[in-house]
Amino acid sequence: MNDDWLIYRGVGEPHDGIDALPDPPPWRNFDGGPVVEPGPAAAAAEGNVARRLGAHRQAAELHRPEPEELEAVNAALYLRRPLLVTGFPGTGKSTLAHSVAHELKLGRVLRWPVVSRTVLQDGLYRYDALARLQDVQLAAGGAAGGTAAGGAAPGTPAAVPGIGKYIRLGPLGTALLPTARPRVLLIDELDKSDIDLPNDLLNVLEEGEFALPELERVADTEPDVEVLTDDGTKATVHGGRVRCRAFPFIILTSNGERDFPAALLRRCIQLKLGQPGERRLATMVRAHLGEEAARLGGDLIREFLSRSQSELVAADQLLNAVYLTHYASPATREDLADLLIQRLDRPR
Repeated sequence: MNDDWLIYRGVGEPHDGIDALPDPPPWRNFDGGPVVEPGPAAAAAEGNVARRLGAHRQAAELHRPEPEELEAVNAALYLRRPLLVTGFPGTGKSTLAHSVAHELKLGRVLRWPVVSRTVLQDGLYRYDALARLQDVQLAAGGAAGGTAAGGAAPGTPAAVPGIGKYIRLGPLGTALLPTARPRVLLIDELDKSDIDLPNDLLNVLEEGEFALPELERVADTEPDVEVLTDDGTKATVHGGRVRCRAFPFIILTSNGERDFPAALLRRCIQLKLGQPGERRLATMVRAHLGEEAARLGGDLIREFLSRSQSELVAADQLLNAVYLTHYASPATREDLADLLIQRLDRPR
């Protein structure tokens, strides 16, 4: 495989390869602006990287992702398309987003966990109309109180915060801000969603923009409004619309529990992850728990692999077992492993 074209190489060490990413194809070129700086709050915290990728990841033998993984990730980067990753729980779907963000130095991963009640609005932004109404009423009451309470003169309206104070962009909304470098967005477990959400996502993912009607209504008098982002920092929205410049690197994960509409599938690069093999599991244990744990947990890794041929088990169960049996007596080791690595597809 010729690696010259790869931006994400799966090497595990941060580099500036994202700067070599070519211009997007004309049909995926976005011109949002002015450019927004994500700010220090968007930087990936080292503690979060260690939790997701392993505190011993630098000492572990690097496991290069399979060629199809590298090709899918880089295809999504080049084409500015979402990456739909399907696989059983514990196969590394979510970890892939953190690996890309860490290696390409793209900052904190924006995460949008999906449940059956999730709607598109949850990912874009929230407008707290009730809080704004309460503040308006409090301000009006303060003005009516007059100077007797040390407030404004009777009839003088008290200051009410601007509308931007009551708007917070969600993970998807924050990812679509016009940043110079793409943000990484993880839309986790899309197959758990209501039947409408995959279709509702289509226009936003295709156009790379969305409107905030509350801000569009005041755009004539307040063209630039400062709102809160999912990072906890502030960003300016111009004209009541958010439009990306660098299309975000979006990973949508699915456990394969449902089918998605063809309209969504054709807009995504698709990747299916199988169960990890012995080498990959050993590398994962080594990255999180160290060399000694990987050596002593070899029997648990082999037992896990044997059971995974006929049972649904997840890699994080193996991590739990290796960690806990390290402290347990040899007499209870096997029982603890059975307790922690229980099949997930057990009939109820």
